[in-house]
Amino acid sequence: MEESPNVPPPFSYRFSPNVPELLQGLKCSLAISTYQTGKVIIFSPKDQDSLVQLPRNFNRPMGMAISGNKWAIATRDQLLVTSNAPGLAANYKPNPNTYDALYVPRVSYNTGTLDIHDLIWAKDKLIAVNTLFCCLMVNSDEFSFKPVWKPHFVSELMPEDRCHLNGMTLENEQPKYVTALGATNTPRGWKEGMLTSGILMDVESNEIIMNDLPVPHSPRLYPDGLFMLLSATGEVVKVDPQTGKYDVLTKLNGFLRGMDRVGDYLFVAMSRLRQGSSLFKEAPIAKESVHCGVSIIYIPSGQQVGFIVYNNTVEELFEVKALRNTLRPNVLNMDKGVHQQTIVTSDQVFWTEADDKKS
Repeated sequence: MEESPNVPPPFSYRFSPNVPELLQGLKCSLAISTYQTGKVIIFSPKDQDSLVQLPRNFNRPMGMAISGNKWAIATRDQLLVTSNAPGLAANYKPNPNTYDALYVPRVSYNTGTLDIHDLIWAKDKLIAVNTLFCCLMVNSDEFSFKPVWKPHFVSELMPEDRCHLNGMTLENEQPKYVTALGATNTPRGWKEGMLTSGILMDVESNEIIMNDLPVPHSPRLYPDGLFMLLSATGEVVKVDPQTGKYDVLTKLNGFLRGMDRVGDYLFVAMSRLRQGSSLFKEAPIAKESVHCGVSIIYIPSGQQVGFIVYNNTVEELFEVKALRNTLRPNVLNMDKGVHQQTIVTSDQVFWTEADDKKS
């Protein structure tokens, strides 16, 4: 009998040899959200030659926002806010003396299923792209959400995903630019021309400043300019909002969605378009979209200088975020109640025993 070929274990991946050293030099780890597998996954440099992967279960995670000690995650029907309590990390019972950061759930807003995409901290306020209702929103203690802006062409806030509003970036702590897949005002009206009808809008003026974009995502405004992903063509572009034109920084073999930056390096999330998927099968990148993972781009040259790519299991990512100043972070979900065994004050931390172990 012939031996069956070796099958790699689930969530196996490969990476370019320079990635661990690069992350160490940038003093960061990477977190990705993959709604397809229901996980947030952290990649950290174990040493200069190897990485360690830490997956955590969340219910359809998509947008993520990190600011200081706070890490927010948008799930299927919640906005979860976690906070880093590094003092707890050393005594984390399953792996003591392993982690240098431990993000613990603190607040959960029950939003209902809003299909939240991009998520950003603006000082102490969490602003989200509410794709189902085609608006920008903030969380509320009374309601599922509080709308703060909508495109001028959307006549009313209804749960109809009229334009597929998906991306957002800030300027001076206020929403500045957003992306959508069409300037449409009917239920899922964006689907008809979605590959070529994307738009970039100025939130302050509520004007469309770029049309006919091939599935734009992840606008990110940095001190040296506005960057954006064109998912249907696999392009990372730099935009001039004044002229409505862009220059291509690089082109990748993946459906691009999710981007962050540390120094001169961009981290870009790539997805592999699934066989049989009808939504983007006619996209220019469809046949070339063979990788799922993270591409590392050196901005001055526009060249890919590193990558992390999945061999199996993971096909679609939504977001990638850099966890700065931590080389081995951990995040707790709420599945097993481990977070309920933590007590954190302004100057002390404590692990408590689980209730079922008390006499």
